[in-house]
Amino acid sequence: MTRPCLLLLGLSFALEPVSVAEEVRSFYLIGNSLTQDTVPAKLDGDVQWHIDCGKSLPFIFENPEKPCVESSTLWPAALRARQYDVISVQVHYGSTLETDAAVLSQFLKMQPGAAFVIHTGWARSASQSEEYSNARDHGDMVHSPAYIAALLMKLRELHPGREIRQSFAQDLIEKVRKDIASGSSPFARLEDLYRDDIHLNLITGRYLMHNAMRCALGQPRSVAGFETISSPVKRYLDGILDSLDGVDA
Repeated sequence: MTRPCLLLLGLSFALEPVSVAEEVRSFYLIGNSLTQDTVPAKLDGDVQWHIDCGKSLPFIFENPEKPCVESSTLWPAALRARQYDVISVQVHYGSTLETDAAVLSQFLKMQPGAAFVIHTGWARSASQSEEYSNARDHGDMVHSPAYIAALLMKLRELHPGREIRQSFAQDLIEKVRKDIASGSSPFARLEDLYRDDIHLNLITGRYLMHNAMRCALGQPRSVAGFETISSPVKRYLDGILDSLDGVDA
C-alpha cells in the first residue's frame, strides 16, 4: 500500500502527514549522477533538475554551463526565473564543509520560500562502512552522518527558521549493509545493490533511492518504472524505507 512518509515540518517539528496537493507542487534537484539515481523524471509534480556527472557542489555552482544530463534546466536560469516549493541539493566528494555551506547559502537566498533537502548521496561500496563511521564533522566532504549533521547545523545557524531536511540516502545503504552482515537481507553482499563501484542497480538500488527522494519531497511511495522488482526484494526495501517515517531531519 502506497502512503506518504511522515516528515518533521515547521519550527515545531510536530509529526504531520504531508499533503502533496497542498504542501508541494514544484521541485528542483541539483546534483550529479547520485541525484540521477533517484530518477527525478519519475517524481510527481512539476519537476526540473540540473545534473552534472561526477561533480562536486562547488563545481556545479561555478560551472553551470554544460551539465552532462542534456535534459537539465540550468540552475542560474531556473532559480532566477521562479520560486520552487522544494529544492534538493546534493553534496559530494571534492568539497569541504565550508564550501558546501557557502554554496547552499547562496541557493537558500535565491529561493527564500522553498523548503530545502540535502541529498546525502552515498559512498562507494568498497569504502561504505569505513566512510559512514567517520566521525569527522569538518574539513573534506565524506558520506557520513557526522558531516551531514555539521552541515545542517551550520545552515540552520546561518538561516534560522528555514526548513532544511535531508534524504537519508546514505543511512538506508548502511541499514542494508547491517542486514547483510546479520543475514537478514535478500542481498548476499552490498555490491549487489550497486551496478558499479558507486552507482546503484537500475531496479533495486534506484527503487530504494527514488522512494527515499519521494519521502524527502513529501511524495507517496511509488513502484512506477520498477515493476520488474521481485516481491520479496520489494517487501524488504519497503521495510528499509519505512524507517524514514517520522525521522527527524
